[in-house]
Amino acid sequence: MIPTLETDRLRLIPPNLDSFDVYQRFYTDPEASALYGGPIGKEQVWARLKADIGSWHLLGFGVWVIQQKSDHRQIGTCGFWQGADWPRELTWWVMPDSRGKGIATEASKAALLYAYNQFKWDQVETYMNDENVAARHLVEKLGGRKVRRQTFSDGLSRDIYALPKPA
Repeated sequence: MIPTLETDRLRLIPPNLDSFDVYQRFYTDPEASALYGGPIGKEQVWARLKADIGSWHLLGFGVWVIQQKSDHRQIGTCGFWQGADWPRELTWWVMPDSRGKGIATEASKAALLYAYNQFKWDQVETYMNDENVAARHLVEKLGGRKVRRQTFSDGLSRDIYALPKPA
């Protein structure tokens, strides 16, 4: 069973069929998804949603869909992802009209607490492409510290950050 997490403003819910709309709006928007492998077509969006749902069943962890408590609108995802031969990471994306409001920070703190308290992970890491300045700022705000640089199977090198348990 995939848990639901709650913060002051957000509910982090399991991805489901109702999430396809927010996935499609994000991943087909060239600007919104540029640093997340987009834009991609509808079939690829469908595959991405199915992969996010399947991760929970295959690996025991995955991403949650970020839902605003105020209006129940789904506005992004946050949680954990791991590709084949890639390190496990904290990841997130938020729709452009919901950025700059602390949503990713609030959701990330909830996910980190869950990882440390429920999954009992000793360490949570994250990484991003070098040009993703906003993600790097969020990681620094969360107290992340660079622990190494790694070359990935896509040929890119990325800084790997260790993230502490939120206070």
